[in-house]
Amino acid sequence: MRQSSHALTVASHGQGLTEFTAELRRFVADTGLRDGMLTVFCRHTSASLVIQENADPDVCADLQAFFSRLVPEGDAGYRHKIEGPDDMPGHIRAALTQSSLAIPVVGGRLGLGTWQGVYLWEHRRVGHRRDVLLHLIGE
Repeated sequence: MRQSSHALTVASHGQGLTEFTAELRRFVADTGLRDGMLTVFCRHTSASLVIQENADPDVCADLQAFFSRLVPEGDAGYRHKIEGPDDMPGHIRAALTQSSLAIPVVGGRLGLGTWQGVYLWEHRRVGHRRDVLLHLIGE
């Protein structure tokens, strides 16, 4: 069994989904590992990770619109307000999604389906540089 780790920075452009599947594919290829499990971990509490369709951008737009309705900004019940009106909704949206993903690696390739991509989901209005840790264990 071998393992490899890498820190990746994903630049978001404000609220929405930013695909970074290509960066994961490069990391896996560079390790030379053929079979194993890739863990992808987001080191932030107002951004998250999702595996989602990457063929039709309307899917990402619809997801963003749905979460904006589900967890609106400006809710009078939020106590945490010191970082702006988009911060607490960002924390809730991140709690409803995922901070880490496990993706099988088979034959040196990500085991994603045909239309699947890996996305950082920025829940704040302003773009950020988000730290994502990668860890691949396998043979």
